[in-house]
Amino acid sequence: MMEPNIMKKITLLLTFVLLSSLFLVSCSNDTNDNKEEANTKEVSQDKEKQEEKTEKKEAEKKEELPKESQAVTEFPWDEDADFKEALEENNTDVLIAGFSTVFDDSTPEEFENIELASSIINGTVVKPGEVFSQNETAGPYTEERGYKEGLVYVGGEAMLDYGGGVCNVATTLYNTSIASDIDIVERHNHSMPVPYVPYGQDAAVAYGYKDFKFKNNTDDPMLIWTELKDNRLYMGFYGKEAAPEVVWEHETLSETETTTKYEDNPELNEGEEKVIVEGMDGKVVESVLKIKDEDGEEKIKEIGQSNYNTLMNIIERNEQ
Repeated sequence: MMEPNIMKKITLLLTFVLLSSLFLVSCSNDTNDNKEEANTKEVSQDKEKQEEKTEKKEAEKKEELPKESQAVTEFPWDEDADFKEALEENNTDVLIAGFSTVFDDSTPEEFENIELASSIINGTVVKPGEVFSQNETAGPYTEERGYKEGLVYVGGEAMLDYGGGVCNVATTLYNTSIASDIDIVERHNHSMPVPYVPYGQDAAVAYGYKDFKFKNNTDDPMLIWTELKDNRLYMGFYGKEAAPEVVWEHETLSETETTTKYEDNPELNEGEEKVIVEGMDGKVVESVLKIKDEDGEEKIKEIGQSNYNTLMNIIERNEQ
């Protein structure tokens, strides 16, 4: 039988060992908890950084979008598989020129018309020497074909008709054609100015008597690619050789100040006014192109005159 002192020492030793084990387990759990907390915090910080990067990229991309109608070289379809396949199939791997028309005041119906007409034109291949016609390709602009009623200019007045808005497509085709330095076969300016391009750079179409046409005067097939993105209609012509530098110049030969017409709207508050149409002055504009080739040689191409009546301000107000 063990002596009492020895038994007491053994008991104390066992107690010490047990407490030490419990302490080590507790420390281990605390360490694991701290590690998990640190890992969670690190993952959260990485996620926040990634979100910040994404937001920054989106903001930068938005800032790069054209603020006004202009020639462009970057498009929303640059990485699109169908687009790349079309380039390869048609051997049109070089951007000839591109343009983006920016418009802010179109109605939902006009946006639908622009999207429909441009989607029909998208992917069209124009052979060397061939003439492209917007009306023959995207028209007639009827309800049966899916077109909605939108604003059109007829006889110097603005009114609603099916296909209103497709002139935005014609205008984008016109400016892309000019930037591509190809032959314009038929182009008509609007009877009144439009706000989305400078005077002299618009094109009007009306099925049956006004068309926009150009001729592929290059030696290779030309692919048209176009897409409506928000309030911007992008268009690019693709072939085998980039176009030379083309710069518009417009001279105003005469100008007529616009007038204002007020219409009664009893639903408005007393003294309240609502602008229905923001007017523009009438002008006669003469346009020329300065075309500079890769050797720096410049030539002048005359485009001719564009004649615009005034676009009247139309303002609704409560006349009581």
